[in-house]
Amino acid sequence: MEEVEITIIGAGVIGLAIASELSEKYNNIVILEKHDSFGQEISSRNSEVIHTGIYYPHGSLKAKLCIEGLEYLYEICGKYSIAHRKLGKLIVATDQTELIPLEDLFKKGKTNGVNDLALLDKGDIDKIEPNTNAIAAIYSPHTGIIDSHSLMKHFLSVAEDKGVIVSYNSEVELIDKENKGYIVGIKQENYRFLSKILINCSGLSSDYIAALAGIDINKCGYKIHLCKGSYFTYEKSSPVKSLIYPVPHKNLTGLGVHATLDLGFRLRFGPDTEYIDSIDYNVNFNKKDIFYESALKIIPGLEKDAFKPDMAGIRPKLQGHGEKTRDFVITDEAEKGLPSLINLIGIESPGLTAAPAIARMVSGIVSEIMN
Repeated sequence: MEEVEITIIGAGVIGLAIASELSEKYNNIVILEKHDSFGQEISSRNSEVIHTGIYYPHGSLKAKLCIEGLEYLYEICGKYSIAHRKLGKLIVATDQTELIPLEDLFKKGKTNGVNDLALLDKGDIDKIEPNTNAIAAIYSPHTGIIDSHSLMKHFLSVAEDKGVIVSYNSEVELIDKENKGYIVGIKQENYRFLSKILINCSGLSSDYIAALAGIDINKCGYKIHLCKGSYFTYEKSSPVKSLIYPVPHKNLTGLGVHATLDLGFRLRFGPDTEYIDSIDYNVNFNKKDIFYESALKIIPGLEKDAFKPDMAGIRPKLQGHGEKTRDFVITDEAEKGLPSLINLIGIESPGLTAAPAIARMVSGIVSEIMN
């Protein structure tokens, strides 16, 4: 039976970042991807926003890895000419009831180490973005946008140049623990091989992979809840030049329908929050009125006819509807009797921003296993 050192399941931005990082130190690495190309799910269906770490509980992996990843990401973009823009973001309060939650969010961001935040009054806001309904706002100057496809291509190129093998159309159907590692079975080829280390970063399928390895995902709290987010594009010139966000939902179910710009300055609103039972990327045209009203709350004067359905993405949330927000799971499962299985589960936002930092964290776990 063929043997490899490290197998990475999932060729999204997280899997590719990990492959790129590990390829600098290790040989004989394989990436398995069930689709026919990389980044076909979460990584290509999101706002492509570079976050700064404002929203997440202090001390959480989401906060820590977002702040570290932000620095790494801008460094990578500058060094390798990956398209991005540092547009800045306003999180806006539009009435008196939102002022205290806004101040609390400002304090949370500062506590997390986001030191460049500013709390603005209406006069300050009008100097930056006069076309908002804000009476107060948090200004985050280092928030940006990135071409996530180009970022993934960069990680893939680094990995392949170092000898990493990527196997597309390779869906995992079997994981059996053996003394020397894990026997991994591929569905399409009816193929089996042995991997010393197994890294599960398969996004929407990460709970399924964990279950294949023998983990009780319900008992361990690893069950993924699919949370759909739809977007509508605005087919007229954007009245804003920054990213405009409302005060976020309670328990961070979502950040609220917000205004983002792509690298061509096309304005888009979303995502909303809708828990679903199965993967479905269709955008419901009947949501147009809700999106229009939500958008109008933060940006006045928008034209309803200019709102058109755009795309949808799905977040792999560990918390169900109405439940308290959960942190990333990034762990070696030795305590569960599965040493050298590294699970990454519930990697939603800010996963894109955090990707380089997540890769370094996983590299540290691999180093401990190898030693």
